[in-house]
Amino acid sequence: MKTEERSANAVGRGGFTLVEVLLVVVILGILAGVVVGTFAKKQKGAMIRATRASIAAICTQVDLYEVDTGRFPPSLQSLIQNDGAPNWDGPYLKGGMPADSWGTAFQYQVRGEKDYSVSSAGPDLQHGTGDDITSFATPTASE
Repeated sequence: MKTEERSANAVGRGGFTLVEVLLVVVILGILAGVVVGTFAKKQKGAMIRATRASIAAICTQVDLYEVDTGRFPPSLQSLIQNDGAPNWDGPYLKGGMPADSWGTAFQYQVRGEKDYSVSSAGPDLQHGTGDDITSFATPTASE
């Protein structure tokens, strides 16, 4: 008789209770939230680094344009199409006008004869805010 009782109890206890299943779901949800949050922070950092690299590449091309023509380009479009500048040896940017990691166009501004800036709007997609990513050209000591 005891064997039959044990068999009946074992058959009735064959699954998980609702509380156990809910506990596992909650734990998985917490773990997923931590992983997604960490990934989002890493992704934002990678996008910022990629945008800085793009700005550095654009600045290099602006400097090459200046070496070839003797002046800074009036706009980034001048790096793709000749604007009538003598000794233009472009296109300096291949593949069209680049955008930052968020798809926003870079801003370019000539700030004097030997100074310019290239900037991205940054993660908030708004130029002129605190998260903008900007590179300023600095004149060399010999200039």
